[in-house]
Amino acid sequence: MSWVERELREQPAALARLLEAETDNVLALAGNLVGADVHYLLIASRGSSGNAARYAQYLLGTENRLPVSFATPSLYTLYDAPPRLEGALAIGISQSGASPDVVAVLAEARSQGRPTLAITNEVESPLAQAAEWTLPLHAGEEHAVAATKTYLNSIACVALLSAALAGDESHLNALHALPASLTEQLEHSLAHAERLDPYREAEGGSVVARGVNYGTAFEIALKIRELSGIPFEPFSSADLLHGPIAALKPGEPVIVVAPSGPALESLRAFVVKLRERRVRVIAIADDETLLASADTALPLVATTPEWLSPLVSVLPGQVAALRLATIRGADVDSPVGLTKVTLTR
Repeated sequence: MSWVERELREQPAALARLLEAETDNVLALAGNLVGADVHYLLIASRGSSGNAARYAQYLLGTENRLPVSFATPSLYTLYDAPPRLEGALAIGISQSGASPDVVAVLAEARSQGRPTLAITNEVESPLAQAAEWTLPLHAGEEHAVAATKTYLNSIACVALLSAALAGDESHLNALHALPASLTEQLEHSLAHAERLDPYREAEGGSVVARGVNYGTAFEIALKIRELSGIPFEPFSSADLLHGPIAALKPGEPVIVVAPSGPALESLRAFVVKLRERRVRVIAIADDETLLASADTALPLVATTPEWLSPLVSVLPGQVAALRLATIRGADVDSPVGLTKVTLTR
């Protein structure tokens, strides 16, 4: 078994470990993080951690009414022109905690007297040392280059922080019930991975979502590119309709991530538009009508509260990425040109 598959299967246990270790800590920390002078969140991240930040932008916006902006690390490193950060809570998300440009954002924020939080799997990393507070991922060592359990626990940290800031016990209970749902979803997705085999010769494709799963589309597309080398591109369905849809070719695969929630109706209508262009639709959904309309159904085996759905909906996408890479003969543990830790400045 590859490291990718082994770590993919470890995700329910990794999530349970995080929740057991950090729920009380985050509840105690929440009041310190968002004081009266905090008006928005500034998140520094790269790669899969950047996709976790996209989740934070929607979740903290909808559930906590907190604006979230993304840092521009080059302003801090290449240009030596960091912006003024009044009103910001600065958060760095990095599985390794080693990327110098992400560290630079938190170091500058702290020098300006702003509260800083590191979300990382490495509690002794430069990022953790730069931050005032640290939220460990508890994912365990991740050997595979492609992040799976560290990504999942990163978005779980965002969900835990959101629930703690809201003081919502029902949200905390729903989050703590999720590891069992992940186990069920993984078992189903792995058992039906051969549904991706008709796409062995795909030369490219798209992954589409909207709202709270926007980051999920980016993460699934990234995993497919990393593991198989197939150039899949992520889109919001709304953005794709504003021009890029013209580039879709008949027979090209488009993965639509559409769990139940406010975005579902618009994605149903979007699939009709895809049908007009004769692309092959792969649906990750719990809605029977949408699944029936797809060329390939990757069902979500249970309906999850929408704010938590990215933790479940990413799993069929991870399995799809692994399957596509495997049937194309790729070495999933050593993707060409990639390393586990990327040091950008």
